[in-house]
Amino acid sequence: MRDRLTAALKAHDVEYADIRVEDNLNTWVNFQGPDLDSIGSSRTVGGIVRALYKGGWGYATFNDLDDLPKRVREACITARLVGTGTTYWAPTDPVVDTIKASLVKDFRQVPLAEKKALAEEYNRIILGHHKSIQTSAVRYADYFKTLWYANSQGTYIEEEKPDTNLLVVAIARDGDIVQNGYETGGGADGYQSVENFQEKARSAAQKAVELLAAPPVSGGKYTVITNQDLTGVFTHEAFGHLSESDFVYENPQMQEIMTLGKRFGSDELNIIDDGSLPGGLGTHRYDYEGVPTRKNYLIKDGILVGRLHSRETAAKMGEPLSGNARSVHFQHPPIVRMTNTYIDQGKTPFAEMIKDIDLGVYAVRSIGGQTAMEMFTFSAAYGYMIRNGQVAELVRDVVLTGNVFETLQNIDCIGDDLAWEPNGPGGCGKGDQHPLRVGLGGPHIRIQNCVVGGQQ
Repeated sequence: MRDRLTAALKAHDVEYADIRVEDNLNTWVNFQGPDLDSIGSSRTVGGIVRALYKGGWGYATFNDLDDLPKRVREACITARLVGTGTTYWAPTDPVVDTIKASLVKDFRQVPLAEKKALAEEYNRIILGHHKSIQTSAVRYADYFKTLWYANSQGTYIEEEKPDTNLLVVAIARDGDIVQNGYETGGGADGYQSVENFQEKARSAAQKAVELLAAPPVSGGKYTVITNQDLTGVFTHEAFGHLSESDFVYENPQMQEIMTLGKRFGSDELNIIDDGSLPGGLGTHRYDYEGVPTRKNYLIKDGILVGRLHSRETAAKMGEPLSGNARSVHFQHPPIVRMTNTYIDQGKTPFAEMIKDIDLGVYAVRSIGGQTAMEMFTFSAAYGYMIRNGQVAELVRDVVLTGNVFETLQNIDCIGDDLAWEPNGPGGCGKGDQHPLRVGLGGPHIRIQNCVVGGQQ
């Protein structure tokens, strides 16, 4: 493959060109209620050529490797037609590397019928758990991606990227009240990561049943503690996207807000994006422009110190490369994307964090949310009231709303219990490139004066 890509790139007549080729093997099993909704397998091979000339980009996608020289020429012609300005392109040393996957149990060797039987077992557990369970969803998927990347500056990378993921959802109903519980699992190390999930399936069903009897939270301002999963979602959605430099560069208002050196929280607050983290859902040794990934501090000791970059945005803004040019499929050019983004752990045990709260809310996990510039709204999967320093009754319909910068300033305790959200289907959907795998993590955090929507 290296010879083919290198030979094809010799046809370029622009300032920079690269080729990314992907071979994707996928299988999936989806149950909806008692019915098998879909099952199958596929293999897709294709790639994309990018060409850069006087600040203009040309692209050409392909499914036939025999078309490579022709596609390089097409991308170059397009770049020359649109390029009329200045090229910004940060330098990086060329690399040659091969990254092989290591699987404990190779899901490619597991028959599709066995995968179906496993998903069907989890589905039966949910549907048979309680009379109030109305329906279910069980989604299993795996993929094995082999990626080849070469550019006109001498970089050549081969990488194997496996993933297995599972989602089980239980939906319970009592009259007009409908509630759900879910669990996710999987990993990059093999099929064993989705086996022995029976207790998790029961847990999802039981939580749905319990939530039917739980009262809605009363709306108001509370001291709120978010669990690790919800901390991770908040960090990614509310702050992480504001750190993606393509968004900042194109938005004068955000340039003024996201000024490096500005204080955003206490000395204990550290927010990091780390594409080199071992075993992370968003981990790569190199991004999709051949730049080594690394640990990037976005906020360090409460101060905004960095942001995420492609080679183009780093050059435009005169800032260091971060290794964050990523793409979900070969049909898409890479854009600035997060990898594994998290609030670093602090020093406070959970029991210490909660003991002084007379009345508060413990918000757990996430079932969705929206962000608009610096404003956010997140729906927790469920929550518990905190009364007199103790976790008390289960509550539902917990919605957190606020301004991300005010919220960061209102974080007054950071837990000593950093954890990562379990694997599962889905991912980041920036730029209609969905679902890109990202790692979401964090510790428990305590937020003062947080607006909680609920029953008035």
